[in-house]
Amino acid sequence: MRILVVDDHPIVRAGLRRLLAGEAGFEVREAVSGKEALALSREYRPGLVVLDLSMPGIGGIEVIRRLKLEDPGVRILVLSMHHDAIYVTRALQAGAAGYVSKNAPPDSLLAAVKRVSAGHTYIEHDIAQELALQNIRAPAPPLQLLSPRDFEILRLLGDGSSLRQIADTIGVSYKTVANNCSQIKIKLGVARTADLVRIAVQNGLSVDASGPDRSGPAKV
Repeated sequence: MRILVVDDHPIVRAGLRRLLAGEAGFEVREAVSGKEALALSREYRPGLVVLDLSMPGIGGIEVIRRLKLEDPGVRILVLSMHHDAIYVTRALQAGAAGYVSKNAPPDSLLAAVKRVSAGHTYIEHDIAQELALQNIRAPAPPLQLLSPRDFEILRLLGDGSSLRQIADTIGVSYKTVANNCSQIKIKLGVARTADLVRIAVQNGLSVDASGPDRSGPAKV
């Protein structure tokens, strides 16, 4: 089984490599960003991708969507610091087959790798419970109203990207991004781009959500 580990933190990649090295039949390569993961997957053709969601540049949700478009058979296991239902839902909708938090013990992670690589699904128990509870609550959280592109744009705004930079990152025109931002404001009931940045940071969508407050006006 060819496995591609995608995470921008060297310690995480090294830990996963050591964990998987003890299992026969696993061959592991690494990528440090979504862009590198997409390029390497075309060359390496992994059967399983273990993917972080919070990375600079192209976000994990968008990477999942693109990986599945290019290779519908690839299996994707998300390994993320985020355990809120919104992230799990988005990842599964994009095409992930498994979801594990970075707080999970090594044996749980290894079990997830084995199950997902074998063609099954795996969601960490506590996350699955939260997801089940979320599905019976009403009304749906505002972020659930966003399309996959909306979600990625909001995440990039939270990272401090300008609309031009967002357009370059996701491969669409500036006008398309501007129009999407207008629609996102309507869906979330806000009037300013700065409000979108604040929402992204408050919901942990930005890569460095734990860093200094970056809820000031976004560059446009």
